[in-house]
Amino acid sequence: MATIAHLGLKVPVLQAPMAGVATPALAAEVSKAGGLGALGLGSVMPNEARSMIEEVRGRTDQPFNVNLFVHDTPQANPQREARWLDWLKPVFAEFDAEPPEQLSSPYTSFLDNPKMMELLLEVRPPVISFHFGLPPAACLAALRDTGAVLLATATSPAEARSAEAAGIDAVIAQGIEAGGHRGMFDPAAPDDALGTLALVRLLARQCHVPVIAAGGIMDGAGVAAALALGARAAQMGTAFLLCPEAGVDEGYRKALMGQSAFHTRMVSLISGRPARCLSNSFTALAERADRPPCPVYPIAYDAGKALAKAALSRGETGFGAYWAGQGAPLARAMPAGRLVRQIEIELAEATRQRSMPR
Repeated sequence: MATIAHLGLKVPVLQAPMAGVATPALAAEVSKAGGLGALGLGSVMPNEARSMIEEVRGRTDQPFNVNLFVHDTPQANPQREARWLDWLKPVFAEFDAEPPEQLSSPYTSFLDNPKMMELLLEVRPPVISFHFGLPPAACLAALRDTGAVLLATATSPAEARSAEAAGIDAVIAQGIEAGGHRGMFDPAAPDDALGTLALVRLLARQCHVPVIAAGGIMDGAGVAAALALGARAAQMGTAFLLCPEAGVDEGYRKALMGQSAFHTRMVSLISGRPARCLSNSFTALAERADRPPCPVYPIAYDAGKALAKAALSRGETGFGAYWAGQGAPLARAMPAGRLVRQIEIELAEATRQRSMPR
């Protein structure tokens, strides 16, 4: 059975998949520098996924990760969706726009996408990871037979135990500090909102598979702390957002370099699932007392994307889904390969300092 140790990483850093932001160029540069680059395939169809994978392989022969969304099939609720659009209508009107007449799901779950499964079996990516849950056992067995290392996000010990029992090779321990969507298997279940420090230590003590720390880790010192807690590696997403290879627009970049980076918010109204985002005009809507229940993920995202587009057409960038973790103010603008090498230097220095006699 393949394990994360077989990847031969020079630097124990995994670049987070970040669907829509993690470009093939970013993934390749991270892998070439000794980390593990990644592609988020949850927001694309198989043909585009194939092209992205081929581009990474054209840039490097090093291992890389592809990530799939494993959310439940969204169940439309026309009354709830109509109420949501009616509530958003005055916001759209601020930009001389009308909300969509109805909503649909912009993303297809891996559970409902047999063509994506066929693609993975054909192209055999070296690492495959899952967010929002786990595929069926037969699917995992088939992917494992390709030789792929299988990873899954867990936000709690219970989710980690499920992943381990399913035969996942390593668990990504996603603390509440992490940017983007919480990887909760069931978004309706209570969330203990465990921080990275506590979650990594719990899983390192309880799991028999390697643990990868994720959430708030921005530099080599953070990686060293995660390793000291028992993690085998750290997954970093926000740390790579200011790299020129990342697919980040100018509004996103400016927000990340401004004061909103110090005030990230966990909200559900953008996409229908809890996700950590830079504070902006969109996240402020979560404070309104008249806010009705939003549609389920990713149907709510259809409205969120339409609103962001309408606002941008009038020069307003405050409605973008600018996902970022609590370490956002520590993001550095430099090429991805250079950043990985800098993290490696910082990790070595932090490890050296920890081993020095006091």
